[in-house]
Amino acid sequence: MAEVAWGEDAGAAVYRSRDPVRNLRVRVCLQRVTSTSLLLQQLQQPFCPPGRQLVGLATLGPHGPTDDSCIEEEKEEAIIGWQEKLFSQFEVDLYQNESACQSPLDHQYHQDVLKLEGSGRRTNTRIFTYTDHDRFTNLEEHCQKVTTSGKEVPSYLTERMANVRRRRQERQPTEGGALKSRLITWQPSEEFIKNNHVINTPVQTMYIMGDLGPPGKLGCKDCEHVLCTIRADSNGVITVKPDFTGTKGPYRIETEGEKRDMWKYTLEDASAHFQQEAAAQEQRVFKDLYSRHKEHLSRLVGSDFEMTPPGTLRLVVNGEIVSAQGYEYDNLYVRFFVELPDCWSCPPSQPLSGVTQTCAAQACGRDSVAFFSFPFTLDLFFAPGNHAEGTFPQWPVLYFEVLSLDFWQRYRVEGYGFVVLPATPGAHVLAAATWRPVRPGTFSELQRFFIGGSPELEDTAYVRVPSTFTGDRLSRFGFRTETTGCVTFRLHCLQQSRAFLESRSMRKRMQSVPDRLGSFGQQDSLYNVLEAFQRARRRMQEARESLPQGLIHASAPTGRLA
Repeated sequence: MAEVAWGEDAGAAVYRSRDPVRNLRVRVCLQRVTSTSLLLQQLQQPFCPPGRQLVGLATLGPHGPTDDSCIEEEKEEAIIGWQEKLFSQFEVDLYQNESACQSPLDHQYHQDVLKLEGSGRRTNTRIFTYTDHDRFTNLEEHCQKVTTSGKEVPSYLTERMANVRRRRQERQPTEGGALKSRLITWQPSEEFIKNNHVINTPVQTMYIMGDLGPPGKLGCKDCEHVLCTIRADSNGVITVKPDFTGTKGPYRIETEGEKRDMWKYTLEDASAHFQQEAAAQEQRVFKDLYSRHKEHLSRLVGSDFEMTPPGTLRLVVNGEIVSAQGYEYDNLYVRFFVELPDCWSCPPSQPLSGVTQTCAAQACGRDSVAFFSFPFTLDLFFAPGNHAEGTFPQWPVLYFEVLSLDFWQRYRVEGYGFVVLPATPGAHVLAAATWRPVRPGTFSELQRFFIGGSPELEDTAYVRVPSTFTGDRLSRFGFRTETTGCVTFRLHCLQQSRAFLESRSMRKRMQSVPDRLGSFGQQDSLYNVLEAFQRARRRMQEARESLPQGLIHASAPTGRLA
């Protein structure tokens, strides 16, 4: 499928092919239509004098008023392969003299030209090519014209940039096989830096040219015109400019000068098409190649994935402490730990606490924000054990503490907070508000400002409900606090359990707690509603018990007291 990128008359097309580009063949047919100078002379005459005939239509034929010796040079056809070198008359005259050769490629061309002239096998006269190794660049493709004038001269920088060619970079396999690559080059060379300064795909270019000079005077550089430009990269992308003619008709070229000849040429894809047997054989080869590659990858990865034991839920959290904002002092850092409730465990190598780096805050709008971007990973397991059948399990809680450092490396507590790990898998962004304890009076604030230090919690879990609390009521009466800022967390949660592999119909009969954790996100809201209802019911029963019995019977209607 082609993607038209330029105009309709001489537009370019982009093709994608899995076949090697060396199989590409292009048929080029070049023909001179007429000399437009005769037509212009006729149009310049206002009217014809009596007794004088106009220019005959035969004069404007394909060959014009030329002799038979020049008819053979008016039309030429050639089939050109990818990077096939066809010498022009100028190159033939140049490379015949060995003194004009400067590079090893010039000496190779000198030998090729001598062989062609000696054997008489040179069949092209006007159609020739410039390959990727030749010192030729079409300036018209690289020049970005500022005006619409056809006489605009390219600048010095434009000409220098046009000579920059993208080179092919050969990747050499390192030790340990071709699959391993060198990620870091510790001592890059100058050539390596030049080639990798701009990320681009190595491209090979080929130009199909036409010598449109007058008959018998071929070899003039001013008469050379680009008929077609072909580019191919390592990804199998082939760009043809202009596109193959097909049903669009031939392209036209009008030369400049006094004669102003009109030429037409066509471009056709002459590549050999696959036979049905060859295409089927290729499909079998690709299928075998892909199957072997799949087997190789399966051997590298392995087919046995680590599964959780039956009745166990695995929770993997890839978290990040993104930022902290709204705090009084600068140079912030966060200290955090994870509390595991009953029936939760973790591997011995799993750290459940950590400390971020110290970060200076910067102004973002009206707030000062400290960006940490501190990553952490949690790998937790839930096994029900003796957990009550009809109750919901508690979820792990992440407690954190925000602190600041002063000039003398003394720390101050800026706030405490907590985050309950999400019960649903996926990506979550949470903003947790914090607070800090304060003492009454101004002495505590003066001490905090001048010599550092501030009231702290002995147990950070007191921010929520401590796990060691066993009573019925947790009173915070008389405990003074102050709201500070908030900390943003980004959590990516993954849950794994054997229960998730079973069908939907089987999940309805699951009895263990981990089996119901797949729908814990929907049950979480229901659990909150039921818990609030139970609390309200207990308060109502306590209120009823505190009232006298006679008052209850007098105020309650008959038959409607629960």
